[in-house]
Amino acid sequence: MGNRTVGEAPPLIGKRQSDLKKSFNLAVRSLLTTCSKQELSKALPNFTSAQQERLHQLSIQVITSLHGNIEDEFESLCLETQVGTALDTVEQLVEEQCLDPLFSDKTNVMDAVHHLSTAKKTEIQYLRGLLERVRNELMKFVYFKVT
Repeated sequence: MGNRTVGEAPPLIGKRQSDLKKSFNLAVRSLLTTCSKQELSKALPNFTSAQQERLHQLSIQVITSLHGNIEDEFESLCLETQVGTALDTVEQLVEEQCLDPLFSDKTNVMDAVHHLSTAKKTEIQYLRGLLERVRNELMKFVYFKVT
């Protein structure tokens, strides 16, 4: 993913940024899954075994391509909006606060955590809706392509 040149080392990223990327990729992969051959056979009983096999292979290719495209787009948005820099700053501030024995006002941090959590939940719901629409469009595309 990204625009790295061959032989160039990947940029170092913080734990929070790494966790965000892993969580996003896991969410995408769990939301976009191909159906099994058996499910496809049940859904399309009038198709021949060869047609069902071809459709299954096509759906695997489409889902794989969608995974890559969505992950690339997420990476691009993260770079464009400088999510990594923001998460690195948060990580640094949290570390500094943990090291500061005089820091005792944890309510502001908890408020920020709550607001960030709420915003992320909203964003996840939006992305799930987007993925569901893509999946529905894909199913329509596959249906019309076959017929």
